[in-house]
Amino acid sequence: MRPLDTYDDWKQCITVDCGIPLTKAFVQRRLKELADTRLHTTRRFVEVWGDAHRQQVIAWFQRAERELA
Repeated sequence: MRPLDTYDDWKQCITVDCGIPLTKAFVQRRLKELADTRLHTTRRFVEVWGDAHRQQVIAWFQRAERELA
């Protein structure tokens, strides 16, 4: 699997392919987790996808959060 390139592709992957609704609680939880590089899950994400992609995913979650406001 390759990193997603656009917000729309990312959103489709989360909401349609994985069936996860982008709720405010989910978005806030993921933002908190992705920001904490001490967490094993975040370190693993960086190992697999790279830190630049982590930063991109954070930006996409922030966009989703703005859309939910």
